[in-house]
Amino acid sequence: MEVVLADALLARCGDPCALLRAVCAPLSAERAEALRLLLQRLAAGGPPGAGEAEALRRAAWEVALERCRPLLRGGEAAAGAERLRLARAARGALRHCVELCGAPLAARLARDALAELAAGGGPGAEAAVEALVAAAPRLEEPALVEQCAAAALALLREEGEGEAAALVAARLLPALGGNGAALRRVWEALVGGGGGGAPPRAARALLALSALGEALFGAAALDARLCPRFWRVVQEGLTERDGLCRKRGRYLLQRAVDAAASQRAELRCPAGGRDESSLFWWSVEENEKLLQFWETYILVMETLEGNQIHVIKPVLPKLNSLYEHAISGEKGCWLFHPSWHMCIYKRMFESENKTLTKEGVLHFLELYETKRLPNSLELLKFVIGPLMDALSESSLYSRTPGQLMGACPPLGLRLQKFLATYLMLLPDEEKGSFLLKFIQKMTSRHWCAVPILFLSMALACIPACKVLGTDGLHALRDVLQCTMITHQILLRGAAQCYLLQTAMHLTDVEKVSLPEVASFLMSLRAEESLRRDTMLWMELCSWLQVNDRCFRKSVKCDFECQEMSSLCLYVRNLVGEYLKTPVSERENCFMPDWFEAKLVATMIVLAADVEEMRNKYCGKSNIEWIELKAFLNPLLDVLMKLGSNAYIPTVKTDKSLQLLLKLLQTRSLKCSNPQDDGVLIFIWKYLMTAVESILEFVLRRLTANELSTIGDLDRCDLYLALIPEIVNLCLQVSWKKVPSVKNFIFSLTNASIHNLQKTNCEEEPKLKEQIKKVASMASLTVVCEVMNQKPEVHLESLPSMDALKKFISFSKFNQVLKKPSYAEEKSSLYEETPSQGWGKIVARYVHDQWICLHFILTKFYTAETMLEDKLFELSLSTVERLTEILQAALEALTILPSHQVLPVFGCMKVLVPKLLDSAESLCIEAFDLAWKIISSLSNTQLIFWSNLKAFVQFIFDTEVLAVAARAKGQAYAKIKEIIFKLIDMSTTRTGVFNTVVSHCCRSWIFPTFDDRGTSTNAFLNAGNYCELITEACVFGTVFRRDQRLIQDVHAFIENLGEKCAANVVTESTNRDDHYVRVCAIKFLCLLDGSNTLHKMFMEDIVIKLLDKDELVSRSRIRYYANSLQHRIKNRIWQTVLVLLPKLDQNFWCETLNKIFQVGFCNNQASVKYFIEWIIILSLHKYPHFLNKFWDCFCYDEEKLKTSICTFLSVLSHFDIIIQNTSEKKPALKKALIVVLQWCFNHSFSVRLYALIALKKIWGMCKTLHVEEFEALTPVIESSLQQVENMHGTGNARRNWQRIQDHFFFATFHPLKDYSLETIFYTLPRLSEVAEDEWISLCKFDRFTDVTLPPTFQWYHSRTELLDLKPSDWSQQDIGSNSVETDSQTEGTDVQKKIIPWRNSIPSLDLELVLQDRAAKLGKSNSRLIVVASLIDKPTNLGGLCRTSEIFGASALVVGSLHYIQDKQFQHLSVSAEQWLPLFEVKPSQLVDYLEQKKTEGYTIIGVEQTAKSFDLTEYCFPEKSLLLLGNEHEGIPANLIHHLDVCVEIPQQGIIRSLNVHVSGALLIWEYTRQQVIKQKQQK
Repeated sequence: MEVVLADALLARCGDPCALLRAVCAPLSAERAEALRLLLQRLAAGGPPGAGEAEALRRAAWEVALERCRPLLRGGEAAAGAERLRLARAARGALRHCVELCGAPLAARLARDALAELAAGGGPGAEAAVEALVAAAPRLEEPALVEQCAAAALALLREEGEGEAAALVAARLLPALGGNGAALRRVWEALVGGGGGGAPPRAARALLALSALGEALFGAAALDARLCPRFWRVVQEGLTERDGLCRKRGRYLLQRAVDAAASQRAELRCPAGGRDESSLFWWSVEENEKLLQFWETYILVMETLEGNQIHVIKPVLPKLNSLYEHAISGEKGCWLFHPSWHMCIYKRMFESENKTLTKEGVLHFLELYETKRLPNSLELLKFVIGPLMDALSESSLYSRTPGQLMGACPPLGLRLQKFLATYLMLLPDEEKGSFLLKFIQKMTSRHWCAVPILFLSMALACIPACKVLGTDGLHALRDVLQCTMITHQILLRGAAQCYLLQTAMHLTDVEKVSLPEVASFLMSLRAEESLRRDTMLWMELCSWLQVNDRCFRKSVKCDFECQEMSSLCLYVRNLVGEYLKTPVSERENCFMPDWFEAKLVATMIVLAADVEEMRNKYCGKSNIEWIELKAFLNPLLDVLMKLGSNAYIPTVKTDKSLQLLLKLLQTRSLKCSNPQDDGVLIFIWKYLMTAVESILEFVLRRLTANELSTIGDLDRCDLYLALIPEIVNLCLQVSWKKVPSVKNFIFSLTNASIHNLQKTNCEEEPKLKEQIKKVASMASLTVVCEVMNQKPEVHLESLPSMDALKKFISFSKFNQVLKKPSYAEEKSSLYEETPSQGWGKIVARYVHDQWICLHFILTKFYTAETMLEDKLFELSLSTVERLTEILQAALEALTILPSHQVLPVFGCMKVLVPKLLDSAESLCIEAFDLAWKIISSLSNTQLIFWSNLKAFVQFIFDTEVLAVAARAKGQAYAKIKEIIFKLIDMSTTRTGVFNTVVSHCCRSWIFPTFDDRGTSTNAFLNAGNYCELITEACVFGTVFRRDQRLIQDVHAFIENLGEKCAANVVTESTNRDDHYVRVCAIKFLCLLDGSNTLHKMFMEDIVIKLLDKDELVSRSRIRYYANSLQHRIKNRIWQTVLVLLPKLDQNFWCETLNKIFQVGFCNNQASVKYFIEWIIILSLHKYPHFLNKFWDCFCYDEEKLKTSICTFLSVLSHFDIIIQNTSEKKPALKKALIVVLQWCFNHSFSVRLYALIALKKIWGMCKTLHVEEFEALTPVIESSLQQVENMHGTGNARRNWQRIQDHFFFATFHPLKDYSLETIFYTLPRLSEVAEDEWISLCKFDRFTDVTLPPTFQWYHSRTELLDLKPSDWSQQDIGSNSVETDSQTEGTDVQKKIIPWRNSIPSLDLELVLQDRAAKLGKSNSRLIVVASLIDKPTNLGGLCRTSEIFGASALVVGSLHYIQDKQFQHLSVSAEQWLPLFEVKPSQLVDYLEQKKTEGYTIIGVEQTAKSFDLTEYCFPEKSLLLLGNEHEGIPANLIHHLDVCVEIPQQGIIRSLNVHVSGALLIWEYTRQQVIKQKQQK
């Protein structure tokens, strides 16, 4: 219509130039659009005469420069929608002006625009770009073309939000694409970096390439498919994190494939290397095969965009077909470059959906089990790069739902197979470099404990091959350092074990030397992995023995005797070099580093064990230990001279004593009797001769003023650490040396007391004097510890012990040492930069005081000895003295560092019980201050647990608890408060409550001498603090996924047993939350029902548990499976079931009613089974309670509707219930009457339960020949027969079979299956409780703090029950067809999203202005306009927007554009508003709008039911249709009805009057689209 009007106007007007000028002034939006249309018709018309053409060119020139350019700059623009209309019209007009004027105007516009861009762009940049867009196709000057291309590229590379780049891509690049010279220039810059500057980053390059899509493929001068750089950019786009970049990448790939398929030409992109395959190729002969490959590839990439695993999983088998097409079976090489496949996996690895990431990793690893992939550098890079980045995610190592706890996760198993297979496929020359890069990658980022563990395990499982050299060993050592980051000791130790095995399996010993091996071994921690007598240690010894002559010789060993073992030769030289003292170091005041001593000691013992292994292998029984003597001789020479030679260099004495200490600290794991360890016994005996010399040296150094600097305190620690080891040595090897030890202790004690009693008269003490006091106090500490740990030496008989007791007893506590004079001691105090500051020294001094006091209080302080010795009766009474000490202890807690408060806690443990009655407030202050310290340490790792243990031993000491409970005062309340604080802490710090419960259970049931009370008094505490056991029985939180993962991996490592040395070496911490309940249950199992105290305690526990169950039920009437409420109830009934056999009849008479009432509640399946089991056992034990049970069936149906199945389930075990009843027939009669009435219940489930009970009871009746029911025999028999022979394939028959096969009715025996394993493992497993609620018997075995007697009978489940699999009959139909999801084959149909790529350029549109999108999309020729101005709900508008965009409507009209910002709108539209033209027409403007559209030729169609409305199935839509949708409630108003050309209604079959407006609109939009598609097909 507009074209007809324009042509008519031009035909009537004789002067087109005058017409143009008339339209231009003034230039409104309507006039601008008219101007554009006139210029378009003039440019499209035939060539005018010469004079007329020149005038037209001048007019067009004037319009372009004086009207269009200012409009584009915004000088005359209005706001909002008016501005957009003007700009659109001006752009079109400018293009037509250039068409009329040709190259001169194009050049003028280009120069002006380039000048504006060079001046800095700013607001005018958009106008300048639009000018270049208009000029570009007609530019002829090479210099201008070059400058335009350079300007476009500069804007494309511009940093920032990318508005200029988007504009360039949307308008300028397509325009330049029409200019051959410009296109070549832009192309070179995009893919090759030509023309100054590097190629733009991938996102911008993809933006530009998408804009040039029309010109890139098939042109003679330029074909992007032949450029490797182009394909690399596309691949980068396919794996970008930004969704728009990925869309652009897929668009370019699809466009290239479609061009190749349609052109059917031979193509091959040049390969990057000689052995590499081409990134893209096409062959006419392989056309169908290639098309199928790329269609499948694009389908996979499109599907991955969904991030929905249920959609993606069926597509994964198609990856296998891609590999079949991509690999040549004959040549064994890649036909398609493997990087295309890696793009798929990389996309999966970087998905936000971790399940998809895991599937991708598993699929890739599985490839090497199922397919023999050709070797490729691309694959190797991918494994080292993206694959390992993905493997660093801990959550991928979780177990699958079907796996048992303790099993290796699937990813762990796949990793092992993959690494072994991949390495086997690599050429020998590449194996070493690959493994080195793989190991180095493990050190290049912060890896968590779990990935490091399983990667290390995979490395250790590679079959032995010699591929790693020195660099590999160093890389493994770096990985070891990475393992130290984690606080998970067991995982850390296990990783170390596997890394050592990796080193032994993969190291080429000819390329590494023994010093390098030794250095690597020192990275392993003896307390976590590498320790004597483990399987790992023996494997290491064997490896060293087998490869003894193969190690690369070090320079120092080349001249030595070749007959000697390489290892022995190395160790000899090592010891010799270690004990050599360079002249420059002789007077060094610092202690040598302990690393060397640890290294030498480890290698001595290792070499000795290798020698012993060699001799045993040769059959020698009497080992002479020649080599071991040679190792120890240099050390023994130095040690023998220590006592007599005062001129031995200090460094040499330090080193020799460090080595001695490390050797003495070496222990044997397997030999309970040290005498059975030949190596250690020989070392001890050989070094025994030097004991007197060592003791003499140590005594001189500690007492003869030889320690004078702060650095000497480290030596003091060394000397003192030797004393307990020498005492132990004498006790193990030779008691003859004990007198020497006693003399040493006597002299050391006296000298230390003498030094400490000296008073310093100087105002500012000297450093030397203060250091001597610190050393003396530390010496007394060691003496006290030796007396406490080695009572068999009888050191308390020494005369100096009395002096020690008196000195400590009368000392002033918390005495600090003044800091020495700065001026006098500057050189020694500050210039040495010692490891200890003066504050630490003072804290150590105070700490040592409290260690000594703790020893005196616990060893010598009792009520009797205190009165006899009168040690505390100076001027204060005993209580006052004790109060003074406790006050000093509180002061010590405030001044000591947290890691040094343990002895203070120990002293408070002794003092508080004595003072609770007389100084309760002071004791409560002690409790509060101690708790404050513990809570402040809760986020630390190294010192928290030791402090917590000491705190628990103090607060929960038997006597402390007893005294507090006796008074029932504030202290008693405070202790209970602390109990609940500890429970709260346990929810965030696993293992806290374990420490408390373990200590209390042991001290209450197994009191020791230290408890100072009988077992009866100790157990009274259990009753007084029964809340602790009650909470322990139900303890446990719902763990986060990461916590569950750590627990699972712990269980897996523990299941490996001795195969993993970490299990043997690391100390069991029992910090698993299960151990709290295990401890409490084992404690309850040890109680004796005949013991009055035990009986009262158990009854109290049961009452409290039932109250807790009631509280949980009230808190939430309905609770979900495996919720915390469900778990707590489950634990409650498990505990009640454990206590059931120990409770007497009187108590059970009162309690059974409560249990029946709980049965009426709505319980989860597992809780229901426990309640039923308890009722069955109770009635079995006390049959006279049956009348109470029958009463449960007498309630009204409303109360029984949710619980009757529980009581019917009990009746299904009626044979067990009446086992102890003499009168069985009356009971059976009653049971039959009760059951029969429920067999006719309207609920199908109730009928099933009743029938299963009836079947059991009727069987018993027939066995006992109950005559009273002979009349009912035909009815019951026929009913049961009918149920058994139920016909049909519905749920009824299946459920009847399932309920009969269910474990609770078919296999479970309430008496024979009563065991801890059934209660805590088997039944929870069979009732589908969450796996972290299953407590296996091995945990009861591993928890040894509380031990059950060997005769304990209720332990194991029957095999018949253990072998069953979970099968809750009532839930079998749920998801019954889902089991086949994993067995998808390639032929299975899969979801495929519709991607309308051919008619759209997806990379351009998101940056364009909203109203201008559709013009650039060109994706639809639809003439359908959807008007939704009357709709006011954002959800309906969002859905309509999505539907309109999908079916290609030309526009959607809404009442306000503000709706598109609404979150509900965006949630439903899923970005459709970005791809569909939206216009705003307010409801008040609808009449004018509809009339305007009528003039444009549109048929106005109302979606409404009227008297004359057409049936949708019979109506034929015109091409130009406008759908008017009514309001959600009122429909289309009456004032608009008469403006409609036609009304269409949707035929209905139901009762409800109308459809949702979005649904109605969608149906009409689809019917319009369907009819137009049919018309187009008919026209073709």
